[in-house]
Amino acid sequence: MASCNQKPKDDTPWVSIFDGKTLNGWTVKGGTAEYKVDDEAIVGITKHNTPNTFLTSDKMYGDFILELEYLVDSTMNSGIQIRSNSIPGYHNGRVHGYQVEIDPSDRAWSAGIYDEGRRGWLNPLSKNEAAQKAFKQNEWNHYRIEAIGDTIKTWINGVPAAYLIDDATAAGFIGLQVHSIGEKQKAGTEIRWKNVRILTDNLEKYSTESPLEPVVTKNQLTQHEEKEGWTMLWDGKTTKGWKGAKLDHFPENGWMIENGELTVLASGGGESEAGGDIVTENQYDNFEVKLEFKITEGANSGIKYYVNTDLNKGAGSSIGLEFQILDDERHPDAKLGNHEGSRTLASLYDLIQADTIKYVKPIGEWNTAHIISNNNHVEHWLNGIKVLEYERKSDAYRKLVSESKYVTWPQFGEADKGNILLQDHGDRVSFRNIKIKQL
Repeated sequence: MASCNQKPKDDTPWVSIFDGKTLNGWTVKGGTAEYKVDDEAIVGITKHNTPNTFLTSDKMYGDFILELEYLVDSTMNSGIQIRSNSIPGYHNGRVHGYQVEIDPSDRAWSAGIYDEGRRGWLNPLSKNEAAQKAFKQNEWNHYRIEAIGDTIKTWINGVPAAYLIDDATAAGFIGLQVHSIGEKQKAGTEIRWKNVRILTDNLEKYSTESPLEPVVTKNQLTQHEEKEGWTMLWDGKTTKGWKGAKLDHFPENGWMIENGELTVLASGGGESEAGGDIVTENQYDNFEVKLEFKITEGANSGIKYYVNTDLNKGAGSSIGLEFQILDDERHPDAKLGNHEGSRTLASLYDLIQADTIKYVKPIGEWNTAHIISNNNHVEHWLNGIKVLEYERKSDAYRKLVSESKYVTWPQFGEADKGNILLQDHGDRVSFRNIKIKQL
């Protein structure tokens, strides 16, 4: 007869992804720190003069529940990468994606969620004292990580730690990080991982409720962004703060707000012929603007800045500098422009071509545009990579304008401040996560 104190048998169909003897099924990426197997554990060892190093699973995982244990040197920082990728076009293959933090420092953010190589902290543990206290220094710690759909939940030693709703990446490898170290830090410190096991089927049955309030990133600022001075330029639900470029109110048709997305509807590819462009009610001088956009096949649109809505009251779009949004493969504009290639995606429209080696996500996926304008120095970034820069009001800039379609507009693009504009070019394009930081 079984004792009352006996634990019930765990019949969860776990699959081990580390065999306890070899590193078969795993590949090192990013740096040159050493990994070995010792006493049925993977051992990662710090090394000088190398960037962050990751031992990554050869298999890619989308939805899963992952459990593992680790023992970390108290002077180290580390993490577990999930849904992570290494793509040649993204910073020469830099490993990027969600990281479940391992943090033995006094900060104690172990099992918080960081976005490695992209956005930084998404779900720190600054407001979760119970999870901070759950980490055991110089002992084995246990993690449970659930990644199902757009939801990631973590536990440290059975204590709920992070609860994130974010859809930046749906699948990728699992990675064990050995963080880079400074010259003054001691090389040769170790972190050990063991009992690495995963579930990928029937996850609803095995998923665990979390009592935490989720951190939602869609149309919200992260704690990190709030500290840096970002504000939302669109609230994700209403037309507040926006109006038609040639109206005193938001357009009554041609635009749709649904599921946290602001979408200009298809109307045949004409410029500002349906709802028309929309602009911010406020004007901005030195700023950073970030947003995500999703195009449809053959689509054309743009983000304009330093817009003066009084310049063009007639047909067509309002006048301003433009970060071009385009399906380069299918739209004829990609082959046009008064300067070669200057109407391709992320270019300064009709003036400067974006870097031809650019990382573009496929039709139907979200791409990130980032425009920085500070004391007339302007940069365009696409998916975290700078693709062009120029100096407004410089002789070189004015020469480009004189050779472009904008030559008819006096002092084009030289206003000290202006509106931010999202363009109606008759094609369906969606926007979200529209944020601004005034510099």
